[in-house]
Amino acid sequence: MTATPTPVGVTVNGEDHMFADQLTVRELLERLGLPDRGVALAVDGAVFPKSRWDEPVGRGWDIEVLTAVQGG
Repeated sequence: MTATPTPVGVTVNGEDHMFADQLTVRELLERLGLPDRGVALAVDGAVFPKSRWDEPVGRGWDIEVLTAVQGG
């Protein structure tokens, strides 16, 4: 008997998303068309280092993708 994948629901920049399969953080960014360079991530309000982006996204995570802005 083959187990059916459990959907993964997360919030990214205030928008809810549901994915049928398990994704890594890096795959999530790619799937949503978000850059993986020049950005920082926070998960549930805490910095999520790039060294952990190949880990699976956790169910219910609240992810913020922050981009650097230059100004003068």
